[in-house]
Amino acid sequence: MYSDDDLLPISALQHILFCPRQCALIHLERLWVENRYTAEGRVLHERVDKRGGRPGKGVRVVYAMDLKNRRLGLTGKADTVEFHADGSRWMPYPVEYKRGASKKGNHDRVQLCAQALCLEEMHDLFIDEGALFYGKTRRRESVLFSDSLREETVKTAYALHALFDSGITPEAVYTKRCDTCSFLGVCMPKVLGRGRVQRYLKEIIRG
Repeated sequence: MYSDDDLLPISALQHILFCPRQCALIHLERLWVENRYTAEGRVLHERVDKRGGRPGKGVRVVYAMDLKNRRLGLTGKADTVEFHADGSRWMPYPVEYKRGASKKGNHDRVQLCAQALCLEEMHDLFIDEGALFYGKTRRRESVLFSDSLREETVKTAYALHALFDSGITPEAVYTKRCDTCSFLGVCMPKVLGRGRVQRYLKEIIRG
């Protein structure tokens, strides 16, 4: 069990899956660079947090709900948690809002699953499913919290703690994803990537 001082942000799970170096730049070096995509995402989340909304019959909705899981050492806020009437109890159904469209990787699903694991620990119950709402398509994508997704989420949480414990920012590695990353100008993967620093310095000396 992790103490309150050792809890890490749920949002960092998505960052470390997308790029460990980006995760370290944000959460270890405390850097933030905004571009059009991050700005659109921020505005979308602000709208969700301020939304009143009228839930359907048999559904209660909580916005910006505080979450915590001591076993995994995670904390954060859920964009929306719907509580669906199920007999004499209300079952949580987390919904995370994203600005773009559904992705091939599990970055978003792991973040949502982590929210479910927090709710499970907080309410002492089992949650089967949640949803991702994508702003680009204006559609919900149902996410089943399978054993494999739960296992990936747990492993990612432990990897995140290992990164924080090391205090080391990973080396830059350029991939096609870097071109749309807001940190491209700060990270400089084409310059600072593995083996590139030495070549860059040699070019300066020769030049």
